[in-house]
Amino acid sequence: MSEYIDESTFVELFSPGKRVYVGAYTNEPNGLIEIIAAHGKCAAGVTFIQQPLVINIRDLSELGPDAQMLTFFMTPVLKQGFSSGRVHYLPMQMRAVHDYIEQSVPDIALLQVAKDSNGELRFGPAVDFVQAALVGAKQVVLQVNPQITAPLGCPLVDMQAPYLMVEASSDPLLFPTVKIDETSQEIGSLVASIVADGDCLQTGVGAVPAAILSGLGDRNDLGFHGGLIDDGVMQLAIDGNLTGKRKAIDIGKHVTGIALGSQDLLDWLAQESTVVFKSANYTHEIGVIRQLDNFVSINSALEIDLFGQVNAEVTGGRQISGTGGSVDFMRASKSSKGGRSIVAMSATARRGEISRIVPRVEMVTALRTDVDIVVTEFGIARLKDASLEDRARKLIDIAHPTFRDQLKDELKSVLKS
Repeated sequence: MSEYIDESTFVELFSPGKRVYVGAYTNEPNGLIEIIAAHGKCAAGVTFIQQPLVINIRDLSELGPDAQMLTFFMTPVLKQGFSSGRVHYLPMQMRAVHDYIEQSVPDIALLQVAKDSNGELRFGPAVDFVQAALVGAKQVVLQVNPQITAPLGCPLVDMQAPYLMVEASSDPLLFPTVKIDETSQEIGSLVASIVADGDCLQTGVGAVPAAILSGLGDRNDLGFHGGLIDDGVMQLAIDGNLTGKRKAIDIGKHVTGIALGSQDLLDWLAQESTVVFKSANYTHEIGVIRQLDNFVSINSALEIDLFGQVNAEVTGGRQISGTGGSVDFMRASKSSKGGRSIVAMSATARRGEISRIVPRVEMVTALRTDVDIVVTEFGIARLKDASLEDRARKLIDIAHPTFRDQLKDELKSVLKS
């Protein structure tokens, strides 16, 4: 049976050599992290395991002497720890991360829970690896956060399980609302033009996904099955464009693992039962997605080469993000009847100085066979069933005009190699 413990009992759980999984995104248990930070010696020699985003602003390897951090996603705050050897990056797709957390058997898992609008304790508002941590960890500690109202669609806490609970307040983690610039708006309009009534969507966050979602106001009976839900998805549901009525499974439900957005989004989710939170072994699982007809996976990239290979994680020799879940969704879309894998990105970087369509990418995140369609502000390149030369020419056609001649000159050498 679950029981509450005090701060001193909590810090006594840690000792050198222990491996501790820490929830992330909007489910980061910051109250527990602050307790550890205040008793820094308790984290000495501990390895922390986490997949953070930019809203998770602490390098966990700094919590104690000789502490280490294992991460599946790089963020700016981890740069120094990575350079010094305290932070270790493990490239792994999200579906595989779920199994890794479960099978690696962490000594402790730190997670956040909160009461829902009915007063029941639930995990959330991010549950991507919660199930893996509950199954795999030897000991589970839950931060009961009174400053959050858990979404109704998040899993309930089994109070009969032997969890340790600490009541600790921390502010809800919000993702800033993005401004849709002119380029993103153009890309969004082009992507929206190839989304049909009844399609089941998966999107990311940022200006381009926001522009895509805002351009779907005249679509009907869209579905949603993805790793995260944001304000744009919420708005489509409120406006009646997103109903999930045509889904073969989870009919009328919008499936996600993470809520990532504004306080308005969290307030809506606190009352909205049509949004169902699932672990990554469901949201990113090809066996689930193949049951969803017309599954449209929409992701971004740092660069794409003339073969159609995608780099979404490395620039200038630096690991700046991670594999994430994009490749899981790209490949799963291939198993969906009518499914499509779309990469949407601006044609240039650094204010037009650098082409994001290149002869060869710096790091291959997604294979050329993973991508069906590429969209920039200059057009749509349909790569599916195109030969090597055809796909290269299609990509050159949607590059910024400044770089097209250079890419054409390099095409012959790329094809020969």
